[in-house]
Parts: sequence; C-alpha cells; structure tokens
Amino acid sequence: MSKPIMAKATAVWLIDNTTISFKQIADFVGMHELEIQGIADGDVAPGVKGFDPVTNNQLTQEEIDAAEKNPLHKLKLKFNAAAVGEEKRRGPRYTPLSKRQDRPASIYWLVKFHPELADSQIAKLVGTTKPTIQAIRERTHWNIANIQPVDPVALGLCKQSELDAAVQKAVAKKAAEGGVMSDDERRKLVSTEQSLAMEEEAPKIPTAIEGLETFSLGGDEPEEKEEEIIDADSFFNLPGGSDDDEQP
Repeated sequence: MSKPIMAKATAVWLIDNTTISFKQIADFVGMHELEIQGIADGDVAPGVKGFDPVTNNQLTQEEIDAAEKNPLHKLKLKFNAAAVGEEKRRGPRYTPLSKRQDRPASIYWLVKFHPELADSQIAKLVGTTKPTIQAIRERTHWNIANIQPVDPVALGLCKQSELDAAVQKAVAKKAAEGGVMSDDERRKLVSTEQSLAMEEEAPKIPTAIEGLETFSLGGDEPEEKEEEIIDADSFFNLPGGSDDDEQP
C-alpha cells in the first residue's frame, strides 16, 4: 500500500489534531506503533512540524471521521489520478545539459564495439532515443562525419557496472538463441576484466587473406633438387695438363 509523503510530520499532525489511535496512525504512515507513542511523548521527532494530510490532498476529512469513530478502520490514502503510473514510469535516464552533446559519441562507441546491444539497452545506458541510435547505426545522423566513438563510462554517462550488466544480458540472450560467436565477438561480449583474464590463443590469419597461404604463381611447388657437389677445378673450368708436358 502507498504511504503518505513526510510520514513523521503527517503522524505529528494526526496525533495533535485527531483522536485516531496510535495503531491506525502507524499503519497509515508506515511506522511502528511504539514510534507513534514516542512522538506523542516527545521522545521521537522532537521539533518536527506537523504536515496536514487533508490540505495536501493525502486524506479526506471523511476518512479521518470514519477512523475516529471506528478504531478498527484503516486509513486509506486519497486517490490521486495524476500520480497513477508514476512508480512504474520507465524511459531514458535524465542526462545533464552539459553532457548531452557527448551522447552521439557514446552511442557510436556502443554501436561499434558492442553491436549485440539492443537499441533499448543503449537508450537506457546513455539516456537517448531509438531514432537517434538508428540514425547513427545507418550513418544518416546529421553530424556523423564529426562524431568520434568515445566510451560512455569515460564520459560519465553510465557506470562500468551498468555497461557490464547490459553486456552480460546480451551474452545470455545470444546464448539462449543458440548463436555461434567468433573469438572477436566473444571478447566484445564480455567485460574488460574477463577479456583481460582470457588465455592468449595462437595468432590466426585474418579472414581477408585466409586461403592465400597456399597460393603460388607457379602452381605446384617444384621438387627440391639434390645439391650438386662442385670442386674448384670444374668451377673455374681450368684446362688440365698431362704429366708429359711438364718440364723439369
């Protein structure tokens, strides 16, 4: 059940201006009955000025009269149509004016380095709208040529824990859908701490040149020839002489 605002001040006013029991007041303001007793004795909330719930549209006089006549009657907060749905309202977080110009850069960073995040997650992280995110994804934003990706955590638009939670949620969703991730995608989907803790793997050939490692212009590689042993005479092609031509 909803509670009135300024509970102690409301309790002070009800004690001073009505004959409602301590139990009824305690149930209405969400306090313990002994606390209400302490307020009446002056031991709790001394100096607190009473807050009139009737004037402030929290109680009706008829409700107070009914509670005074029946000690078992529970006070009910006055219905306020303007407050309906306030507690359940959800949407982009408020971003200070001084940081709103940084949002496109943070959106660009999230789109580039965490493409697995849904638009709703990005909107919640940095306090933006889905049309803006879509414009940056499709590079149709009016200032796209001047936008540079910047980490939203570094800009102070969200906390690292919030970003990690959103990424982990994306991981769980992708795993539930049975998607197969590459090594690069896997590193993007985890937090910075987890990524740094991963074991290094053997370097792989980039996808762009994959398959070229066996490519050669001459087709099949020629067989290796046996190395010929060449002596000095044959190398310099020196003419040989007979023993008879030698003079003493």
